[in-house]
Order: sequence, then C-alpha cells, then structure tokens
Amino acid sequence: MSTIEQVPEAALAEGFARQVQRWATARGASPPAAAAVAAAARAVSLATSDGHVCLDLAEWLALPPGADPAPDRAAWRQRLLGSGLVGTPQQPGVLPLILDAADRLYLHRYFDFERRLAQRLVRCIAAPNEGLDEGLDGADTAALLTRLFGADAVEPSPDWQRLAAALALRKRLTVISGGPGTGKTTTVVNLLACVLAGQPGSRIALAAPTGKAAARLAEALRQRAGHLDEPLRRLLPDEAFTVHRLLGVRPEGSPDAADGPFVHHAGNRLPLDLLVVDEASMLDLALATRLLEAVPDSARIVLLGDKDQLAAVAAGAVFAELGADPSLSPACREQLGALCAVAPSRIVPAAPLQPSVLADSVVWFDRNFRFAADSGIGRLAADTVAGRSDALLGWLRAGADASVQWLADADETLTPAMLAAIDQGFAGYLAALRAGLADADAPARITEAFGAFRVLCALQDGPRGVAAVNQAVGRRVVQALGEVAPRPDPRSAWFTGRPVMVLRNDAALKLFNGDIGITLPGADGALQVVFPAADGGFRALSPLRLPPHQTAFAMTVHKSQGSEFDAVLVLLPARQSRVLSRELVYTAVTRARRRVALAAPAPVLAAALQAVTRRHSGLLDRLREAVAATAGAAATVAPAVPPV
Repeated sequence: MSTIEQVPEAALAEGFARQVQRWATARGASPPAAAAVAAAARAVSLATSDGHVCLDLAEWLALPPGADPAPDRAAWRQRLLGSGLVGTPQQPGVLPLILDAADRLYLHRYFDFERRLAQRLVRCIAAPNEGLDEGLDGADTAALLTRLFGADAVEPSPDWQRLAAALALRKRLTVISGGPGTGKTTTVVNLLACVLAGQPGSRIALAAPTGKAAARLAEALRQRAGHLDEPLRRLLPDEAFTVHRLLGVRPEGSPDAADGPFVHHAGNRLPLDLLVVDEASMLDLALATRLLEAVPDSARIVLLGDKDQLAAVAAGAVFAELGADPSLSPACREQLGALCAVAPSRIVPAAPLQPSVLADSVVWFDRNFRFAADSGIGRLAADTVAGRSDALLGWLRAGADASVQWLADADETLTPAMLAAIDQGFAGYLAALRAGLADADAPARITEAFGAFRVLCALQDGPRGVAAVNQAVGRRVVQALGEVAPRPDPRSAWFTGRPVMVLRNDAALKLFNGDIGITLPGADGALQVVFPAADGGFRALSPLRLPPHQTAFAMTVHKSQGSEFDAVLVLLPARQSRVLSRELVYTAVTRARRRVALAAPAPVLAAALQAVTRRHSGLLDRLREAVAATAGAAATVAPAVPPV
C-alpha cells in the first residue's frame, strides 16, 4: 500500500479516535479510560483498513499502544468497558465498539456482520439432513451419481468430487475448497444435473464476486456439460451473475437506500432453491453476510473457492475460515458411502486447520487435473503453499522446467528481460489488433487474444507496479501498431488497443468491478470501448461514459482473482514489502494454465513465502455461540417429558 493510500486511513482513524475520546469524556469516563478507548479506537480502525475484522488486544498490547498503557490486559479491559462506549456480545447496545470474551475489539458494524453471518450459517447446518425434496430417492441418486461421475475406482483415495456432490445433496451448506484445475466446476455441473433430474423446476443461480469470474463460471459450465443428456443440458442455468448484480445494486440517491445498498436482503429474499458462488475467497465479511442473508433458509448454498488464495481486499477472510475444517462424522461418512458406493472407511478427510461447527459441510480437493504435481506450475504452486523457499529457489535456479521462467534481477526498474517477456506475452494480442481492426468479428478475436496473457503485480505503484507497467506497455503498443491504427491524441489517455478494467459498479451501464473492455475504433473512426455482452456478443460504449477505470495490461494480484490466463508474468518488487505473502505468490502463479514468468530477487521471494497472512476474526467463535443459542432455544420450546 502506498503512502498516499495510507494517509486517508490514518486520518480517518485519528479523527475517529478524537471523536471517541470526546464521547467517552462526555459520558463521564475517567481520563485514563477515555484515553484508552481513544487509542483502541484508532487501532481497531487501522486494523479494519488492513483487512482484519477486529483488533486482537493481546497482540496489540504486546507493542506500545501509545496512550497511557495499563499494566496488563485485564486493566485494559476494565478501562475500555468503563469508558461507556464499549459493549459486549451479551449487551452490545448501540455502542460504537464491542469487546468479546477473547479480548477481540470490534467496530460495532463488523461485530454485527460477523454475528449475523454466523446465525445464517447455523440455520443452514441446523436444518435436517435430507436428500432431494422430491423426484429422486436415495437409490436413484446413487445411480445418477454413478452415471455422472463413473464407478469409483479402487484407489486409496475415493472420488472426492463425487463425495462433494453427494454432500451438497444432503446439506443446505457445502463449502468446496480446491486450487485451479481440481475439478470444482465439473463437480458443480454434475451436482446441478442431480438436482434438476429430481426437480426440473429448481430455481438455480450462479454467482461470483467479479464479472470476469462470473463469465468464466458460466463458460466453464457450458464446456463441461457435454456428457449430460440434452434435456438436462437445457435445464442448466446459462448465465452467471456478479454478486452485486444478483442482489440488485440500488442507485445512489435511491429513496430505498435506507433499506441497505441492495434490493435483495434478509427482508426481501432472492427467489432461489440453490445458489452456487464461485471464487468465494474474494467475498469480504460484509458482502458475504448480505449475500447469504438474501438466500431463503430453504435453499441450498454451495461455496467454491481456494482456502490458500488471497483473502478479500476488504475486511475478513470468510472462505478460509468456513473451509478450515473438512472433518466428516461417522454418520456423515456412512451416508456418503451409501450414495457413492464407497466403504466409509475409505472416506478419510484431511486434518482440520481449526475445529469448526461446520464439520460435515466442507470438502477439500487436492488432486489437480490441469497439471501434475511434478509439472512446472504444479511444483511452483505446491512449494509456495508449503513455504518451501529453499527447495523452490534451488529448483528455479536449475531451470529444469520450460513452463516456469525465473527473472531474478534485483534492478528496481523494468529490465530488458522483463520487457522481452511482456512483448512475447502480448505478441498474439498485437497480431490480432493489426489483422482485425476493420473486421466485424474483430472484437471477439481481439478479446480472446488479450485474455491469453497478463502482467500481475504485487503493488499498484512503484517501478514494478501496475501504473508503471501499464504506462510502459501502452507506449509499446502504440509504437507497434504504428500507422495501422488511428494516431492517438497525445493529450488523451485513449488509444487503439487500450484495455481498461472497470473499478466501480455502474448498474445503469451494466458494468461491474473487474469487467474488462478493449478500446477499438468504431465505424466512424472514433474510439469506443467494447465489452463482452451477456448474450455472447459485444457492446460498445463511449470512453466518456465509463465509470472509474484503469488500463489493464497489468493488474494487481488481488484484481486477478477469478481470472485465468494461458501465461502470466508475475512482478514482485525488488525490495521486501509488507504486502508480499505466501498467499499472494500462490494466487499469482496459479492464474496461469501453461506458463509462468516470475520476476523476483531470491531474498524477496524467500521472504514472501515465509510470510503467512493472518486476519483477526472471531467468526468461528460466533458460529459456536450461534449453535449454542440455537440449542438453547430448542430446549426452551421442547415439550416437557411427563413423569413415568
């Protein structure tokens, strides 16, 4: 994060702290208590800016808090709770801060989101285990699973795709975690086929956090549905929505804005029987809560993602927490074994990262069908996830696999080797631009060619950041096109072949964060930006009408989530940075299907692989509390047992 980006966050945190101190004083807090709550308010505000849901007091108090430090956590708790501005989960009131029993300090809105999400999830897992409501009995479902997935091979490990589909037929919540190429989409196609075979009228929605991810999900489903009978294929949903589009974004200034930012919410549910969300690791806490609350309690929810990827840009690491425990109870293994014709003793899930009440709802996929574990990208991804920096660096130095290129130059600028990799990556795109500017089918070919390669940067700014790369590549594209394209206006940022990424949702234009368009000359020679349309065609918009956007030859690794390319160039900074992490490197290299060029000095890469992202949250505790509350409520309303 750049210094410019940090200033507003620091200023907001400081302003919030001052206001909190004034409120505390006005409510009669002692000066030490007012100072303590102000310092804590500043810290929790900054923590949420860094992606944490809450502030861990134990970790924070291990460092100088900057305001009249009390001798221990107990004294800090006393001061905070005595400030008049800090509530507890049992008595949150309308106070701006909440402190839980584990010494997590929240801004009230984030505690509210966390508790509401937990309550919604617990309603899912508290529903009785059941198969399809009608149409197929257990034997029919088992036969259909066998026909779709094939008979289970006699191997040490069973077919986890088949088991995941069976689990989703038995549960209202299923969380499936796996890297690219592990079969998540294939599993969903067969799951939908099972649901639609039993209930042809099922209302199914496909969604993803970004337009690119949604489009890729819809296309992947079409590609993997060829084995289905034609009647079932026709029933499959043919479109995937961004989460914002599915929920219905209210226009700014809408008279209904008081009901929240979306048309659909807990009080106006979506008309759904099944929701499938891809790239769910990109969901932040607020969006995940609003989305799942908008789903009817009777519907099934399937979340697909990769627990090892980067978490959302905003606060929370929801998917990683929900997918932390793939444990399966003996009863669940018995049910799955019966549906999948597998001995329950063979159904042995991985050890959980953290125990969770969501056990029996989570499946991890670890078998990759796109590239073998000993392939270049497979080896790169596996060593990154495991943090094996020494082994990885040794393998990269050996240069044993042509699909992975290592550019270890420590020069802070874009080196000739990096520029050569960029030129090679965009060569097909330039060829498509030269060949097709006057062709009616050009947008499709040019868009496809552009989608084959991308530069992925760890940083937005700096000599190896997104802004610098986009500027450099833009100059090279203009020069390479020469007289083939209209001469660009030097006073304008627009030129033929400029790809742009939308940065903010615009419901009126049907453009959403992450959508990418290509700048091409129209019939009159004027530049227009061409975006893929929902019907498979393209639509052109004037550059002047676009919402906030940026050039997209390069994008941050965060922005690349939900996308895949034939090849990528991953640019890490020449010096160590706090934004670098194991999850960032893993996310970047797994965007590639065939080739990766990794530009990173050895010390920077090694440090990144040892930096594991931790986001403070209490979601697992909120889930346990919600389960306990549900059990208590059930006990309260249970009829009394008559005496014998």
